[in-house]
Amino acid sequence: MKKLAAFALSLSLVIPALAGCGGSGESASTGGTTTPGAAAKQEVVFNAKSEPPDLNPLTSTDTTSFWIMDHLGEGLYTKDKDGNPILGQAKEVKLSDDKLKYTFILRDDVKWTNGEPVTAEDFAFTYMKHLDPATASTTAYLLYYIKGAEAYNKGTGKPEDVGIKAVDAKTLEIELVAPTSYFDKMLATRYWHPINKKQAEAESKWAANADTYISNGAYKLVSWKHDSELVIEKNEHYWNKADVKMEKITWKMVNDATTAYQMYKSGELDFNKEMPSDIIAQEKSSPDFKSVPYYGTYMYMFNVTKEPFTNKKVRKAFAMSLDRKALSEMVSQGGETPAYSMVPRGAMQPNGKDFREEGGDYFKEDYEAAKKLLAEGMQEEGWSTLPEVTLMYNTDESHKKIAQAIQEMLKKNLGVEVKMTNQEWKVYLDTTKQKNYQMGRMGWVGQINDPAFNLDYYLGESPNNRTGWVNKEYDQLNMAAKVEQDPNKRMELLHQAEAILMEEMPFIPVYHYQQNYLVKPNLEGLTFPVNAFPSARWATKK
Repeated sequence: MKKLAAFALSLSLVIPALAGCGGSGESASTGGTTTPGAAAKQEVVFNAKSEPPDLNPLTSTDTTSFWIMDHLGEGLYTKDKDGNPILGQAKEVKLSDDKLKYTFILRDDVKWTNGEPVTAEDFAFTYMKHLDPATASTTAYLLYYIKGAEAYNKGTGKPEDVGIKAVDAKTLEIELVAPTSYFDKMLATRYWHPINKKQAEAESKWAANADTYISNGAYKLVSWKHDSELVIEKNEHYWNKADVKMEKITWKMVNDATTAYQMYKSGELDFNKEMPSDIIAQEKSSPDFKSVPYYGTYMYMFNVTKEPFTNKKVRKAFAMSLDRKALSEMVSQGGETPAYSMVPRGAMQPNGKDFREEGGDYFKEDYEAAKKLLAEGMQEEGWSTLPEVTLMYNTDESHKKIAQAIQEMLKKNLGVEVKMTNQEWKVYLDTTKQKNYQMGRMGWVGQINDPAFNLDYYLGESPNNRTGWVNKEYDQLNMAAKVEQDPNKRMELLHQAEAILMEEMPFIPVYHYQQNYLVKPNLEGLTFPVNAFPSARWATKK
């Protein structure tokens, strides 16, 4: 999640333009009053917090863009209200006896938002474009399940050897490297949404503006005022439009959490996910308040190519010096779970146990032991004074408070002074990608509730791994897990991989997420996936 996902990474929201269900009866969209007894307009206003960096499924990696894209696009599979994979653009799928070749038959009535038919060639073009080294996609590795995909993406294979073929306008074949039991779940994620071949070839920046954006899902992009507001409306060409309840969704872009909260209270927003920590505590008893688990990890990455984090003991010392209980209960106050691992709770194993429950914690807070490790690490490097450390975070009031608290904890518990700096989200993503940092905030949400999709983040060749850390044994274990057919052995391999990651500690796990929302009482039917922001597709205004 890509988070990168983020992949991953951190959030950006927006602000609404229409009436919430406050007591005033005022409509922010019309500026007038509602008529008693009149049917509510099926329109909802969210806050995206910031400009979505990238709405192209081939290159997008952040949760803000994902939130919008999940409404705009649809793959061969999609998800139902409960998050289970179901057939989407495909009406039928056939699997060969060896479970390597999938044959997808597209629905007769699947169309793009411009009314043209979606074809198997669109899907084949998309997947090949995603893998094309020239695209430089940071999420191409998610397609490595396909035969020949990895070699082609790395420049060592030919495109004609990739197991993707459009047999005819409605038939697509995909051949895998090995049987993959969760391939349908993969296909239901946004990374497998198709793009319009004709439009992508004619306009390289087709995903940057509303007038050039073409999609195939439940909604179409109708307006995009950059850094201000984005609007989508129900797609009249969508094959399953009868299943789409909400007619219009607006995302405003208000980065200040206090302002967004005030907008919610005044009725300008129907939904709010950005709240100052003191507001969360205040609203917990409100009927509008909803708290749900979020399958991801809030963390601070280390750039292991820059001193002092070239030393493993120094990294461990920093990780052991944070009071996670205080951070979650006193600073963020959102019900988060202190994290001592990469994989959060929520991934069930074949034996019925949660992966995290079985794996347990990998370290504990121990300030005296941390000081000892720091001294040992400095001695190993020949440092009489620890090199200066700067902690970086993306601009956000909540991230700032956590960074300040971590700064104070490192000073108090480890005796280390650190500086702080911040950047806007889009700039921050580029800065960390270029590894122009020492210690940086990040978040990662698994796109599937499976530990592999959390651990993939730190693969040596993962474009989302911004730490510079590479461990061949870790990579080999993760790769072996991808093709292991025994589900119990597969989990054993992933546990071994996580143990290596936590021993090397190229990052500090801080907490596992909990999402806290305010939802207007007259907005019913929002769905709350554990690895994505809410979907309004089935929601209605009363």
